[in-house]
Amino acid sequence: MRKLIEQLLKFGVVGVIAFAIDYGVLMLLSQGLGWDPVLSAGISFVVSLVFNYLASMKYVFARRDDMSRQREFVIFAVLSAIGLVINEIIIAAGTAVLGTGALAVTVSKVVATAVV
Repeated sequence: MRKLIEQLLKFGVVGVIAFAIDYGVLMLLSQGLGWDPVLSAGISFVVSLVFNYLASMKYVFARRDDMSRQREFVIFAVLSAIGLVINEIIIAAGTAVLGTGALAVTVSKVVATAVV
């Protein structure tokens, strides 16, 4: 039970850091550089995803003998692609309704993160 709690805590820490990376890159690109929020959200999602994958494989999850690294990555990639599509739809809808200002992008991103 202790191992499971430790793993959940590590998963949470990695998730919080990944969100900070995602949100930071999103705001830098969309608000700092004036890029389209939907494009910015896609880029930031992928950047945070790379961090999330690497950190999760190194610090959170133990290597499974019953599954190859390639299969683990394919599963991760498929689920991540689904998450990316959902993220992009919500960011596009949110910014279409609320606008592209910092608050609108933030609200859209928080909703997208909660859903994904």
